[in-house]
Amino acid sequence: MGFLDYVKGAIKNLFSVKDIKNAVKTDLALSDETLNKICEWYNMYSGKGRWVRDNISSLRLEQAVCREFSNIVLNEMTAKVSVKELDDIFSLAIRDIDMHFQERLATGAMIIKPLGRGGVQYVSQNAFIPVEYDTNGIPIKVIFPEFKRLGENRFYTRLEYHSLDRDKGLTITNKAFFSASKNSLGREIPLESVLEWADIEPYINYPKMLRPAFGYYRNPLKNTVDRSHMGISIFDSATEIIKKADVQFGRLDWEFESGERAVHVDAAALKADGTFPKLNKRLYRGIDIETGDNEAELFKEYSPELRQTDFIAGLEEYKRAIEFAVGLSYGDISNPQTVDKTATEIKASKKRKYNTVSAIQRNLKDCLEDLVYALAFWNGLTLSGYDFICDFKDSILIDEETERKEDRQDVAMGVMRLEEYRAKWYHEPIDKALKNLPETARVIE
Repeated sequence: MGFLDYVKGAIKNLFSVKDIKNAVKTDLALSDETLNKICEWYNMYSGKGRWVRDNISSLRLEQAVCREFSNIVLNEMTAKVSVKELDDIFSLAIRDIDMHFQERLATGAMIIKPLGRGGVQYVSQNAFIPVEYDTNGIPIKVIFPEFKRLGENRFYTRLEYHSLDRDKGLTITNKAFFSASKNSLGREIPLESVLEWADIEPYINYPKMLRPAFGYYRNPLKNTVDRSHMGISIFDSATEIIKKADVQFGRLDWEFESGERAVHVDAAALKADGTFPKLNKRLYRGIDIETGDNEAELFKEYSPELRQTDFIAGLEEYKRAIEFAVGLSYGDISNPQTVDKTATEIKASKKRKYNTVSAIQRNLKDCLEDLVYALAFWNGLTLSGYDFICDFKDSILIDEETERKEDRQDVAMGVMRLEEYRAKWYHEPIDKALKNLPETARVIE
């Protein structure tokens, strides 16, 4: 059972927000608008957008967007701690970050929560409950729910509540609940009622801990849903365009399916079971034709002209619109061979991607810095005098300039033709690039 099944009682008739508020005796930093959005983003990322039905499949463009951002961010990252013991713990903690970061970009935010012995839990925004944020948008009071089902009608829930207070420090409270129905939080029970929870302290306070005991990441996007501090999906601004792209692909798919070659055959020419002897059942379709004595009319070929070029062009245009909306470069998810853009537009799209990636990297760096502190705290290394180093390369812009210089050298050596260079960097067809070369270049040629 996931968080959304847990918290969205009004929508899924499961636990209500009121149940949780009563359990922890405090209000929650939640709104139905954002909860609905989180559910929508997660469904889209899972290929289950609200528009997906029998004749419309998901192209999983949401995953493509998240994968592109995750790859460029993490591939460019170098992160380490100066104290070896802590660096070993940290390296183990982020070893599988690439497996988790893509989905967290989809749902808007994540918490990396230490579990002890160097282990961590990557908690997506659809799996924790914010109670209160500080002025910088960091959750200082948050609930981590854990669920267990033992038997057909035995549902157990543990609420781990982290509360950070300037005067009291960090307080962690654990409560367990039992219900005979998944639709109810049920009554509070001792933690010892579940074997795995027996050794968990119901209440513990760390008065000297003045920072959250985890790392928190949020997408660098303004929350336009409810203006709260909750994170926004990296592809939220492209939701409707993604829908159009999936619908367009459905049209393209139908164009191929409906345009399959067939031969309409009079029923008189078929066997009793409706098939043509020894020939492809998919190719021949039986229909009733009034032909009189004209036997030539018994067979009619159906082979319409396919319009796939227009459908594909439309689909690629939607993909480019998605790239623009989310801050990717043209050609990241669209076909780079079909990008009909000027050199200025291409450069602007590279800069747009660079700005988006840089903002993600800044927020991720803050998250990892807090994670290192949390790991140091749980392992008694806060006074070890460690330094955290986290750097990112600028390959989005730098690599392009380097590649361009290399191509210029190839032109100078004669191993690359001028029209090839212009076609590549000015995004022109080779014949147009040749025509657009300066007259002096053509004479030299």
